[in-house]
Amino acid sequence: MSVVALTPDYEKHIEFRDLEKNFHGNRVVYLHWEQHLSFCSAIAFPLPPSMPFAAFVEAIVKPHYAAHPDFQRIDWSQVVWMIDDEKKTPDMDKSLEENGVKHKSLVRFWTPGLEGYKGSAS
Repeated sequence: MSVVALTPDYEKHIEFRDLEKNFHGNRVVYLHWEQHLSFCSAIAFPLPPSMPFAAFVEAIVKPHYAAHPDFQRIDWSQVVWMIDDEKKTPDMDKSLEENGVKHKSLVRFWTPGLEGYKGSAS
C-alpha cells in the first residue's frame, strides 16, 4: 500500500514497528504457493537468517501447505522458486540469507503440473 504523505519528512515522525531490529534476530519472510488460491495470500513467518533453505522447506513450507489435496503430489525436485521477483534455484544447504532472503522478502513457489484443486487454481 502506498503512502500519501502530508509532509515531506513524515518518516521522521513515525516509529516503524516492522523493522528487522524488532524481531529479536529474526526476519519476517512471506511465503506463497502460487496457483493454489485455497491460500488467499502469503503467510508471514519470523525466521532466523541462518536457517538452511532445506530446513525452511521441511519445517515451514511443508507443514503449512500439507492440508491441500495437491500437496502429496508435489515433485519437490521440479518446484520453481522466486525470491523477491527473481527466479532462483536455492541452494538447499545454504542459509536463507545466503539464498538472498532479506527482511520482508516474498518467497513464492510453483509446482509444475499442479494448478490447484481440480485445476481450479484454488
